[in-house]
Amino acid sequence: MTIAHGRHDHLALQMESLAAGSRPPDEHVVVAMDDHELTRWPAFVVSMPTAVGGLPLAGARNLGVGTALDLAADVVICLDVDCLVGNDLVRAYAEAVRTNPGVVWSGPVTYLPPPPTGGYDLPSLASLDDPHPARPAPPQGRVELDDRPDLFWSLSFACSASAWRRSGGFCEEYVGYGGEDTDFARAALGRGLRLGWVGSARAYHQWHPVSDPPVEHLDDIIRNGAIFHERWGSWPMQGWLEEFERRGLVRREAGMWTRDGMNGCRTDTADT
Repeated sequence: MTIAHGRHDHLALQMESLAAGSRPPDEHVVVAMDDHELTRWPAFVVSMPTAVGGLPLAGARNLGVGTALDLAADVVICLDVDCLVGNDLVRAYAEAVRTNPGVVWSGPVTYLPPPPTGGYDLPSLASLDDPHPARPAPPQGRVELDDRPDLFWSLSFACSASAWRRSGGFCEEYVGYGGEDTDFARAALGRGLRLGWVGSARAYHQWHPVSDPPVEHLDDIIRNGAIFHERWGSWPMQGWLEEFERRGLVRREAGMWTRDGMNGCRTDTADT
Protein backbone atom coordinates (compact mmCIF):
# COMPACT_ATOMS: atom_id res chain seq x y z
CA MET A 1 0.00 0.00 0.00
CA THR A 2 1.39 3.34 -1.09
CA ILE A 3 0.05 6.85 -0.57
CA ALA A 4 0.98 9.37 -3.24
CA HIS A 5 0.60 12.95 -4.35
CA GLY A 6 2.76 13.53 -7.39
CA ARG A 7 6.17 11.79 -7.52
CA HIS A 8 4.89 9.73 -10.44
CA ASP A 9 8.36 8.74 -11.64
CA HIS A 10 9.21 7.48 -8.16
CA LEU A 11 5.97 5.50 -7.96
CA ALA A 12 6.55 3.96 -11.39
CA LEU A 13 10.00 2.72 -10.37
CA GLN A 14 8.62 1.43 -7.09
CA MET A 15 6.11 -0.63 -9.07
CA GLU A 16 8.95 -2.01 -11.20
CA SER A 17 10.88 -3.01 -8.09
CA LEU A 18 7.83 -4.75 -6.61
CA ALA A 19 7.26 -6.71 -9.82
CA ALA A 20 10.92 -7.77 -9.94
CA GLY A 21 11.09 -9.06 -6.37
CA SER A 22 11.34 -12.67 -5.27
CA ARG A 23 7.73 -12.49 -4.04
CA PRO A 24 5.59 -9.89 -5.84
CA PRO A 25 2.60 -8.63 -3.87
CA ASP A 26 -0.83 -10.04 -4.64
CA GLU A 27 -2.27 -6.54 -4.87
CA HIS A 28 -0.93 -2.98 -4.86
CA VAL A 29 -3.25 -0.38 -3.35
CA VAL A 30 -2.39 3.23 -4.14
CA VAL A 31 -4.12 6.10 -2.34
CA ALA A 32 -4.11 9.14 -4.64
CA MET A 33 -4.22 12.25 -2.47
CA ASP A 34 -5.80 14.90 -4.68
CA ASP A 35 -4.02 13.39 -7.71
CA HIS A 36 -6.49 12.53 -10.46
CA GLU A 37 -3.80 11.35 -12.85
CA LEU A 38 -3.09 8.34 -10.66
CA THR A 39 -6.60 6.98 -11.17
CA ARG A 40 -5.44 5.71 -14.57
CA TRP A 41 -2.46 3.77 -13.21
CA PRO A 42 -2.21 -0.06 -13.21
CA ALA A 43 -2.93 -0.52 -9.51
CA PHE A 44 -5.94 -0.63 -7.22
CA VAL A 45 -6.26 3.15 -6.87
CA VAL A 46 -8.51 4.91 -4.38
CA SER A 47 -8.82 8.68 -4.26
CA MET A 48 -8.77 11.02 -1.29
CA PRO A 49 -9.14 14.80 -1.31
CA THR A 50 -6.53 17.07 0.22
CA ALA A 51 -7.30 18.12 3.78
CA VAL A 52 -7.38 21.69 5.01
CA GLY A 53 -3.86 22.47 6.22
CA GLY A 54 -1.94 19.88 4.23
CA LEU A 55 -1.87 16.36 2.88
CA PRO A 56 -3.94 13.89 4.94
CA LEU A 57 -1.09 11.41 5.39
CA ALA A 58 -2.56 9.66 8.43
CA GLY A 59 -6.04 9.43 6.93
CA ALA A 60 -4.67 8.23 3.60
CA ARG A 61 -2.79 5.38 5.27
CA ASN A 62 -5.95 4.36 7.11
CA LEU A 63 -7.92 4.41 3.86
CA GLY A 64 -5.25 2.43 2.03
CA VAL A 65 -4.87 -0.28 4.65
CA GLY A 66 -8.63 -0.50 5.06
CA THR A 67 -8.96 -0.98 1.32
CA ALA A 68 -6.32 -3.74 1.37
CA LEU A 69 -8.16 -5.52 4.18
CA ASP A 70 -11.40 -5.26 2.21
CA LEU A 71 -9.52 -7.06 -0.58
CA ALA A 72 -8.88 -9.90 1.90
CA ALA A 73 -5.21 -9.10 2.61
CA ASP A 74 -3.80 -10.96 5.61
CA VAL A 75 -0.46 -9.10 5.45
CA VAL A 76 -0.28 -5.41 4.58
CA ILE A 77 3.01 -3.70 3.66
CA CYS A 78 3.02 0.09 3.73
CA LEU A 79 5.63 1.93 1.65
CA ASP A 80 6.51 5.56 1.17
CA VAL A 81 6.12 6.53 -2.49
CA ASP A 82 9.88 7.16 -2.69
CA CYS A 83 10.84 3.66 -1.56
CA LEU A 84 12.17 1.01 -3.90
CA VAL A 85 12.03 -2.51 -2.50
CA GLY A 86 14.90 -4.89 -2.14
CA ASN A 87 14.59 -8.25 -3.82
CA ASP A 88 13.27 -10.04 -0.71
CA LEU A 89 11.29 -7.28 1.02
CA VAL A 90 7.79 -8.63 0.35
CA ARG A 91 8.76 -12.23 1.10
CA ALA A 92 10.62 -11.28 4.30
CA TYR A 93 7.80 -9.12 5.63
CA ALA A 94 5.22 -11.80 4.86
CA GLU A 95 7.25 -14.45 6.69
CA ALA A 96 7.83 -12.22 9.73
CA VAL A 97 4.18 -11.20 9.98
CA ARG A 98 2.86 -14.73 9.62
CA THR A 99 5.39 -16.05 12.15
CA ASN A 100 4.57 -13.34 14.70
CA PRO A 101 1.33 -11.54 13.80
CA GLY A 102 1.31 -9.55 17.04
CA VAL A 103 4.26 -7.40 15.92
CA VAL A 104 4.30 -4.30 13.73
CA TRP A 105 7.42 -4.89 11.65
CA SER A 106 9.71 -2.28 10.06
CA GLY A 107 12.65 -2.70 7.71
CA PRO A 108 15.99 -0.92 7.20
CA VAL A 109 15.91 1.93 4.69
CA THR A 110 18.88 3.26 2.73
CA TYR A 111 18.74 6.86 1.51
CA LEU A 112 20.11 6.77 -2.03
CA PRO A 113 22.35 9.37 -3.64
CA PRO A 114 21.04 11.24 -6.71
CA PRO A 115 20.40 8.79 -9.56
CA PRO A 116 23.04 8.40 -12.25
CA THR A 117 22.33 9.13 -15.88
CA GLY A 118 19.70 6.62 -16.93
CA GLY A 119 18.29 6.26 -13.42
CA TYR A 120 18.75 3.71 -10.66
CA ASP A 121 19.60 0.16 -11.69
CA LEU A 122 17.22 -2.08 -9.75
CA PRO A 123 19.39 -5.24 -9.80
CA SER A 124 22.26 -3.22 -8.31
CA LEU A 125 20.40 -1.69 -5.37
CA ALA A 126 21.91 -4.13 -2.88
CA SER A 127 25.37 -2.76 -3.68
CA LEU A 128 24.21 0.63 -2.35
CA ASP A 129 22.92 -0.80 0.92
CA ASP A 130 23.72 1.65 3.74
CA PRO A 131 20.78 1.78 6.19
CA HIS A 132 19.93 4.97 8.02
CA PRO A 133 22.16 5.00 11.14
CA ALA A 134 19.43 6.26 13.48
CA ARG A 135 17.32 3.10 13.08
CA PRO A 136 17.96 -0.59 13.83
CA ALA A 137 19.32 -2.56 10.86
CA PRO A 138 19.52 -6.29 11.55
CA PRO A 139 21.57 -8.26 9.03
CA GLN A 140 19.89 -10.20 6.28
CA GLY A 141 17.99 -13.19 7.63
CA ARG A 142 17.56 -11.83 11.15
CA VAL A 143 14.68 -10.14 12.98
CA GLU A 144 14.80 -8.11 16.19
CA LEU A 145 12.14 -6.92 18.61
CA ASP A 146 12.62 -3.29 19.63
CA ASP A 147 9.78 -1.51 21.40
CA ARG A 148 11.13 2.06 21.16
CA PRO A 149 8.25 3.96 19.54
CA ASP A 150 10.43 6.92 18.55
CA LEU A 151 12.25 4.66 16.08
CA PHE A 152 9.14 3.56 14.21
CA TRP A 153 8.64 5.13 10.79
CA SER A 154 6.02 4.72 8.14
CA LEU A 155 8.50 4.69 5.25
CA SER A 156 8.39 0.89 5.29
CA PHE A 157 6.42 -1.30 7.68
CA ALA A 158 4.14 -4.31 7.67
CA CYS A 159 1.57 -5.90 9.92
CA SER A 160 -1.13 -8.53 10.03
CA ALA A 161 -4.76 -7.68 9.51
CA SER A 162 -5.44 -8.47 13.16
CA ALA A 163 -2.59 -6.23 14.36
CA TRP A 164 -3.83 -3.34 12.25
CA ARG A 165 -7.33 -3.60 13.64
CA ARG A 166 -5.96 -3.85 17.17
CA SER A 167 -3.72 -0.80 16.67
CA GLY A 168 -6.62 1.46 15.76
CA GLY A 169 -4.71 2.86 12.79
CA PHE A 170 -3.18 6.32 12.53
CA CYS A 171 -4.72 9.23 14.41
CA GLU A 172 -6.35 11.42 11.77
CA GLU A 173 -6.04 14.58 13.86
CA TYR A 174 -2.57 14.83 12.34
CA VAL A 175 -2.52 16.56 8.96
CA GLY A 176 0.64 17.13 7.00
CA TYR A 177 4.14 16.24 8.10
CA GLY A 178 5.28 14.94 11.46
CA GLY A 179 4.14 13.27 14.66
CA GLU A 180 1.75 10.62 13.42
CA ASP A 181 4.36 7.85 13.20
CA THR A 182 5.42 8.01 16.85
CA ASP A 183 1.78 8.42 17.88
CA PHE A 184 0.86 5.23 15.99
CA ALA A 185 3.72 3.29 17.57
CA ARG A 186 2.83 4.41 21.08
CA ALA A 187 -0.81 3.51 20.54
CA ALA A 188 0.15 0.08 19.17
CA LEU A 189 2.33 -0.66 22.20
CA GLY A 190 -0.43 0.53 24.50
CA ARG A 191 -2.80 -1.97 22.91
CA GLY A 192 -0.52 -4.92 23.49
CA LEU A 193 1.35 -5.08 20.19
CA ARG A 194 5.13 -5.21 19.80
CA LEU A 195 7.50 -3.45 17.42
CA GLY A 196 10.27 -5.18 15.48
CA TRP A 197 12.71 -5.00 12.59
CA VAL A 198 13.18 -7.40 9.67
CA GLY A 199 16.73 -7.48 8.32
CA SER A 200 15.78 -8.88 4.92
CA ALA A 201 13.05 -6.28 4.32
CA ARG A 202 15.48 -3.81 2.76
CA ALA A 203 14.14 -0.66 1.07
CA TYR A 204 15.92 2.10 -0.84
CA HIS A 205 14.65 5.67 -0.65
CA GLN A 206 14.97 7.48 -3.96
CA TRP A 207 16.74 10.81 -3.76
CA HIS A 208 14.84 14.09 -3.87
CA PRO A 209 15.77 17.55 -2.58
CA VAL A 210 15.24 18.01 1.16
CA SER A 211 16.08 20.63 3.74
CA ASP A 212 17.56 19.92 7.16
CA PRO A 213 15.77 20.87 9.32
CA PRO A 214 12.62 20.59 7.20
CA VAL A 215 11.74 24.28 7.19
CA GLU A 216 9.06 23.78 4.54
CA HIS A 217 7.13 21.69 7.10
CA LEU A 218 7.54 24.12 10.01
CA ASP A 219 3.83 24.90 10.39
CA ASP A 220 2.93 21.20 10.23
CA ILE A 221 5.54 20.31 12.83
CA ILE A 222 4.33 22.94 15.31
CA ARG A 223 0.65 22.06 14.79
CA ASN A 224 1.17 18.29 14.90
CA GLY A 225 3.59 18.59 17.80
CA ALA A 226 0.87 20.31 19.81
CA ILE A 227 -1.57 17.49 19.01
CA PHE A 228 1.01 14.92 20.11
CA HIS A 229 1.66 16.83 23.33
CA GLU A 230 -2.03 16.95 24.11
CA ARG A 231 -2.34 13.20 23.56
CA TRP A 232 0.88 12.01 25.20
CA GLY A 233 2.16 14.79 27.45
CA SER A 234 5.49 15.21 25.66
CA TRP A 235 6.80 16.77 22.47
CA PRO A 236 8.04 14.85 19.44
CA MET A 237 10.58 16.21 16.96
CA GLN A 238 12.48 18.07 19.70
CA GLY A 239 15.67 18.25 17.67
CA TRP A 240 13.94 20.03 14.80
CA LEU A 241 12.08 22.41 17.10
CA GLU A 242 15.30 23.36 18.85
CA GLU A 243 17.04 23.92 15.53
CA PHE A 244 14.14 26.10 14.38
CA GLU A 245 14.57 28.05 17.62
CA ARG A 246 18.30 28.49 17.00
CA ARG A 247 17.49 29.89 13.58
CA GLY A 248 14.98 32.33 14.99
CA LEU A 249 11.99 30.66 13.31
CA VAL A 250 10.14 29.82 16.52
CA ARG A 251 10.22 31.13 20.08
CA ARG A 252 9.79 29.33 23.36
CA GLU A 253 8.26 31.68 25.89
CA ALA A 254 6.56 30.80 29.17
CA GLY A 255 6.25 27.16 28.12
CA MET A 256 4.98 27.98 24.62
CA TRP A 257 6.32 27.34 21.13
CA THR A 258 5.24 30.32 19.03
CA ARG A 259 5.86 31.80 15.62
CA ASP A 260 4.32 34.76 13.84
CA GLY A 261 0.90 33.94 12.46
CA MET A 262 0.36 30.82 14.56
CA ASN A 263 -1.10 30.23 17.99
CA GLY A 264 1.31 29.20 20.69
CA CYS A 265 1.86 25.55 21.49
CA ARG A 266 2.26 24.87 25.19
CA THR A 267 5.14 22.82 26.52
CA ASP A 268 5.94 21.67 30.04
CA THR A 269 9.29 22.29 31.68
CA ALA A 270 9.98 18.55 31.77
CA ASP A 271 9.51 18.30 28.02
CA THR A 272 11.99 21.01 26.94
